[in-house]
Amino acid sequence: MTTPVAPTWANVNNTNRPPPIEDHHGTSSGDGAGGSSHGMDDLLAPVCTLDEPVTETIMRDVRAVGGKLKAVLLPLDRNSPFGYVSVLQEDDVEPSDGQRNVLNQLRDWDLWGPLFICLSLALILTTKAPAKQTSHVFTTVFIVMWIGSFVVTINAQLLGANISIFQSLCVLGYCVFPLTVSALVIAILRCTWFGTLWLDLIWLGLGFVWATRVSSIFVGQFVKRERRLLALYPVFFFYLLLGWLILLF
Repeated sequence: MTTPVAPTWANVNNTNRPPPIEDHHGTSSGDGAGGSSHGMDDLLAPVCTLDEPVTETIMRDVRAVGGKLKAVLLPLDRNSPFGYVSVLQEDDVEPSDGQRNVLNQLRDWDLWGPLFICLSLALILTTKAPAKQTSHVFTTVFIVMWIGSFVVTINAQLLGANISIFQSLCVLGYCVFPLTVSALVIAILRCTWFGTLWLDLIWLGLGFVWATRVSSIFVGQFVKRERRLLALYPVFFFYLLLGWLILLF
């Protein structure tokens, strides 16, 4: 009668068994692996969110949203401030490190940030609207932002853009943030002596140009050169409509 042999992985003294997952997070460098290899192990190691604290999960999402907002507010390449113009004018252009950083951050889509921006803009405009129109203003901003983003995405896809709906909604939603900042500044200035129409137009113009510029850069990456104007003019009207709502209320 033969004795059953235990599997290899069950042998405690076996030196050929694979190391546990926890070894990837140790402080030792291993057998001359070096710091870069250790960092790659940490990057590729599986992340389990079931056992981590809720606060850590929330803070990771907050940091991701903050990184995208920073990419939208500071999209300039310090070495070439107008470097993004070549992205829209040329077919095969190699983006710089600053451009590549912005585009890569915006490609990693999420909808938490756009939802927060949409709610913030709607709440800012409802505080300036008459009491009987607050619900209508909130609903209008919400519908215009999401339906407008959807229309822009469908138009780009019909023109051959290889971009997903959620990715485009993420980018267009984050790019509304400059207009949200303009709306907040205008609401504050209207409570002071500086609440004049021409100052409102200046702040609104800055937010409009900034939002249109960043979103056009991203959308233009997915459309051929001869079709880019057809893909970008709905972006212009989308942010123009949001700007008109900000100026109206």
